[in-house]
Amino acid sequence: MNSRFFPLLVLAGVVLLVCALALFTVGEAQVAIRTEFGKIVGTDYAPGLHAKWPWDAVTKFDRRILSQSYAGETFLTNDNRGLIVDFYVKWRVKDPSTFYIATGGREEQAGERLAEIVKDGIKSVVAQRTLQQIVSAERAAVTGEMFGQASRNAAGLGVELVDVRVQRIDLPDEVAARVYQSMEQNFAKTANRLRAEGQSASAGIRAAAERQRTEIVADAERDALRIRGEGDATAAQTYAHAYSKDPEFYAFYRSLQAYDKSLGKDGDLLVVTPDGEFFKYFKDAARPRP
Repeated sequence: MNSRFFPLLVLAGVVLLVCALALFTVGEAQVAIRTEFGKIVGTDYAPGLHAKWPWDAVTKFDRRILSQSYAGETFLTNDNRGLIVDFYVKWRVKDPSTFYIATGGREEQAGERLAEIVKDGIKSVVAQRTLQQIVSAERAAVTGEMFGQASRNAAGLGVELVDVRVQRIDLPDEVAARVYQSMEQNFAKTANRLRAEGQSASAGIRAAAERQRTEIVADAERDALRIRGEGDATAAQTYAHAYSKDPEFYAFYRSLQAYDKSLGKDGDLLVVTPDGEFFKYFKDAARPRP
């Protein structure tokens, strides 16, 4: 019984072995290339089951976006200041054949070479700028320039750079101390300049306000003098009109005003002639009027 089924089992094993050597699968998240004695003979494989010669080799790569971070890389600026830069790279395989030839199909080697390419791009961008320009420049502009240079150089690896981002820019301790001191000095200069401008503007505002106040007071005094003059003129005209109607009553009224201002004040001493014109209404008051 066993001896009768043994050849069938051997045949089934051989068939399975041939199928295992002659068939391969490609997943949804994979790209694959087929090589025959080291020569690439197939690259464009859709997800699913595919056939090959038993002696062919199949290498598969991840077609998804891969991300790698790099920390503590030091670069020199145009003014020889050291910068410590942390960055990350996102990439994916674009040309399987070129990727296989350039890296042997090893993602670790591709990541190392990409890191060197991106470092060269960062080094080129940083070396063209001073530390102040790096700190004050728009991050999008700097990152865009780095990304453009790295993308062109990464094309030779058969990969596509999806994104290159600088996560953090730091300074060595000795450089940071000098930078902070320089920033304090610059801020102090800016503060002094703004204070001087504020004091100058304040003095100008005060001078303008004082000039305006003087002009307003002068205009008011002028208008007051004019109004008083017009009032005096009107009063004089009224007095003259009244005098022309009854000169005797006008003279009597004026004398009463003079008596009110001159007589009855404590400590006053008047030396006048009793029969003078000043007291004529006192004398006339004793006489009966017709």
